[in-house]
Amino acid sequence: MTRRLLLISNSTNAGEEYLGWPRQLISDFMKDTGVKRLLFLPWAGVNLADGLEASWDVYEQRVNGVFNLLGLEVYSIHKEKDPIKAVENAEAMAVGGGNTFHLVYMMHKTGILDAVKKRIGEGMHFMGWSAGANVACPTMCTTNDMPIIEPASFTCLNLVPFQINPHYLDAHAQGHGGETREQRINEFLDINREITVVGLREATALWVENNHIALKGSRPLRLFGHGKEPVEYQPGEDINFLL
Repeated sequence: MTRRLLLISNSTNAGEEYLGWPRQLISDFMKDTGVKRLLFLPWAGVNLADGLEASWDVYEQRVNGVFNLLGLEVYSIHKEKDPIKAVENAEAMAVGGGNTFHLVYMMHKTGILDAVKKRIGEGMHFMGWSAGANVACPTMCTTNDMPIIEPASFTCLNLVPFQINPHYLDAHAQGHGGETREQRINEFLDINREITVVGLREATALWVENNHIALKGSRPLRLFGHGKEPVEYQPGEDINFLL
């Protein structure tokens, strides 16, 4: 299966610059591709300014502020007259984080899902962080986000055969009576028993090259399956079985 994916848990670590920690990964991912311009999907950004269009303008500028330092540039799909045609002509794609429900809503509304999958099958490089990593999964059902809008479907790109829970947290805040992240994932698995969930901690990413996958970053991932004890995998360990 042809696919070149960089699925990043989070854009920014506490106290760091925007897209600070994954900059080298992004640079390495695009190295030797000959591609300098990436089509950007800003739709997960809903409150960066007063109004959606203004928020997406701000988002495009923010990402370009980092990508330009890497010799790259993004151009936003919200400025394209024909979103499907824009995807068909894209040489690479970046999908920003924010609210996964709104991102998926717009992907269905514009009808770009099939075009994105087709381009990835043709070799287009795809990267996404947070919500942008969620949409590479079969569905968006392991997002952490509030359902601020109802998508036509929870179905996503199905570029990998497992679910990602980005920003995965082990901690349970003192005095908090609600469910832990692990409990939420196990709720999902009680209903969706056939699928695996990757708890992708911050400052980590999954790099997929065709049928090879590697964990990048400084922390382990946590793997969940129905009726199984969670298992930790360190960067450098073989996780190709996920594919």
